[in-house]
Amino acid sequence: MPRTEAECVGALDCTHVKIQSPGGIDAESYRNRKGFFSYNVQAICSSDLKFQDIVCRWPGSAHVSNIFRNSRVRNDFENGVYGDNLLVADSCYAIKPYVITPLLNPHTRAEHLFNEAQIRTRNPIERSFGVLKRQQILSLGIRLKQEKVEAVVMSTVVLHNIALSMGDVEPPEINEEIAAAIELTNNVNNDMVGHVQRGINNSVRYTLINTYFQNLL
Repeated sequence: MPRTEAECVGALDCTHVKIQSPGGIDAESYRNRKGFFSYNVQAICSSDLKFQDIVCRWPGSAHVSNIFRNSRVRNDFENGVYGDNLLVADSCYAIKPYVITPLLNPHTRAEHLFNEAQIRTRNPIERSFGVLKRQQILSLGIRLKQEKVEAVVMSTVVLHNIALSMGDVEPPEINEEIAAAIELTNNVNNDMVGHVQRGINNSVRYTLINTYFQNLL
């Protein structure tokens, strides 16, 4: 029986996995904005912190929106594979019918309620990265040849999912004040992205705001 309402099927974000300098003429493309060499790893996780999709082939300097734009999962959403279902993401990403991002400048009470719900729904991806990086090879950095990095990351993700399936303890919820600070930082660092997003696919968010969050007041 087909679904009558859209569902959130995952939280989307990227995290940097530290590596040693790969050397060669392209080495600087792996230096991220924090100054160290890394892979910018895209992930989608479920509410129970398990990873559903991983992309580990982009250098640290790659922007998250470009990684998603060129991903298979984005192509699947564009082609209707996931129906009317959607992802939640932070303001680094462009608003799409299938990617719900927070409002950069909420004004009404309903808009603030929407942002609070969006941040809480997105919270598992931050927590899942925290759990994943308890594995020392990710927290300290991968000092292997570049061609082995993807295999190492994928292996740690598999171990992460297995550990959660076996009842490994999850970390606590991220404090809401910290989440708000993260959101503010994202908004400042991605101000130009926000300007581009204004007016594009805003009807997706405002349909949610007007049909659900406004009714909560």
